[in-house]
Parts: sequence; structure tokens; C-alpha cells
Amino acid sequence: MRRRSFLQASGGAVITWPMRAWAQKDTKLPLVAVLFPGTDELFKPRLEAVRVGLKDEGLIERRDYALETRLARGDFSQLPRLARELDALLPKVFVAAATAAGVVHGVLPERPLVFTAMAVDPVAVGLAESYRRPGGTATGNVMNAVGGEESVTAKRFGFFQGVVPDIKRLGMIGVSWNAEALQGVLSRQEETALQQVSRQHGFRFDNYTIGRPEEIENALANALSDGVDALYISGDPLLTVNMSRVMPHILSAKKPTFGAYPEWGRAGVLLTYSTDALDGYRRAGVYAAKILRGAKPGELPVEQASKFWLVVNLRTAGQLGISVPPSLLGLADEVIE
Repeated sequence: MRRRSFLQASGGAVITWPMRAWAQKDTKLPLVAVLFPGTDELFKPRLEAVRVGLKDEGLIERRDYALETRLARGDFSQLPRLARELDALLPKVFVAAATAAGVVHGVLPERPLVFTAMAVDPVAVGLAESYRRPGGTATGNVMNAVGGEESVTAKRFGFFQGVVPDIKRLGMIGVSWNAEALQGVLSRQEETALQQVSRQHGFRFDNYTIGRPEEIENALANALSDGVDALYISGDPLLTVNMSRVMPHILSAKKPTFGAYPEWGRAGVLLTYSTDALDGYRRAGVYAAKILRGAKPGELPVEQASKFWLVVNLRTAGQLGISVPPSLLGLADEVIE
């Protein structure tokens, strides 16, 4: 396995003794509250990246600040309660990821907030007035580069086509839109991008959506019945936080797959390409440090992604009898062997 040095350093990190106890012991230290919608496994390297960002600004945990965390572990309905739990500890700044960011801003609109892992336009959803000058109490970074998620998804398909060139029918395992449950936003953007790509390249595209993780078997059965040649796995949080539940079913389909985040590639998806999530969390830590020092969120520009991560799973390729071009392996940031 080949990875960048930062991933090696942060991926093996563990969350040490409970930060809650420290926050209670030393109330003089300003508190950074971190709210994450996913699982412990996904959270550990991301929390370490937040710490690295704070350290980049010269702030050391337990010397300059205390840290308190809450995880929804995939149950997004718990996010409002967890946000209020953190707020009761009087944090100086929230760091919230993905769907958790919208919840924090919704239930605690006056609290300073740094968002990260955002795949939606923060201006469109009311988190900021503009990228250059957010203007309110929230700022942070988004996963989209210039051109938005559609552009990134199209490039993702371009890499995949280099491995699986003769696609006649592509199926997407997506997430149905549910505004109340805060799901399906990213999935809709990916679907729009792949519809456009399918028209450009002349293949058929269908989206097989789920509303709950247990619906994955039926969605895959429908896709296979329709004769798809390959599958795209949405990066929507509902799927990502339930990766361990849905991935065995995806692998059992025995179709070439591609998707967004590195964790999917490490779990067995053939190819993934996305912005560097850990760098986003590190940048969130940098902004949290600036706010602790007195900066106003509304004056810190929303940052767009500039670092990207390509994963190729050679083990999966071998199981499917697929040969990956050396030129693509040379571009990969991480190769699973």
C-alpha cells in the first residue's frame, strides 16, 4: 500500500483519553467542540487532522485549548441533541462536518462555526453570504473545487473509463432525496453529472436509490437485473457512514465500481477520486485556531478544495480480471495491493 506521509501519520492516530474529563477539569481553556455525523472509525483520522490544523497555528491541546467531541454514528436524527449537548459546555467555536454543519447552524445560529466536508454550496443553503466574505457566524471549507461536484464527478468517471473503457450501461447506487433527514443532496449532484457524462459518451445511465441502508440488496438486485456493466457508489453520507453494512453487498455484485472517498477504495471499490478530506479537516482546525484568537467567521473566506486523492484497488481489479494501465497507477496517490 502506498500513501502520502500525512495519511500515514494521521490514519494510525487514536483518540486518547476522554476530552470530556479534561474540559471539566480545566474550564479556563477555550473549548473547541467537534460534531461528526459518522462512525468512530471514520472520525479518528479526521479529528487528528483538526488537531494538526490547530497545531499549525501554534495551538497545543491541553495547553491552549480543550477539545470535546460528539458522534452521531450514522443516526442523523441525533445531531440536534448532540449539538445542544456540546453547546451546554460553552465552546468558543464549533467544528462540524457535512450534515452536522447545517444542523449546528440551524439550532445554534449565533455560535461561531467552522464547517468542513461540505459537498453542497454553503451560499445556496444559507451558511454564507458569499465565498469571499461569508458575513455571518459560519465559515469553513467545501469539498468542491471550481466547477463544483459535477466537474469532480466527471473527472472521476474519466479515470474509471481508463480502466473499464466499454461501458454500455452504468448504474448508480444513490440516496433518495429527503430534506427532513438531511440526505440525498450530494447524490442528486452526482446523478446530474453522470447523466451529462452518459449523454456525452453514449451509454445508458440509471440511478438506483435507497432511503435506508437495508434497501441496498433490492437496489443492487434491480441494477443487476437491468444488466448494468458497472456501478457508481454515491458519496452521500447515508452510504458512507454505513459503509461496513453496504460494502459486502456491493462486492457480491462482482461488477467494476467507482466512487468518491478513499475509504471506499480501501474497502474494495475499484477506483475512487475525491478531494483530500483530511486536508479539509486540517484547514478547519486552522480556522478554529484563528477564531479562538479573535477572528470573526464572517471575515474568513470559504475555502475551496485544491488537493485531490486518487485510489486504485489492485486487489479488486485482480478479482474482477481487470488490468489497470500503468499510466493510471502512476497517477494514483494510493494503490491497494
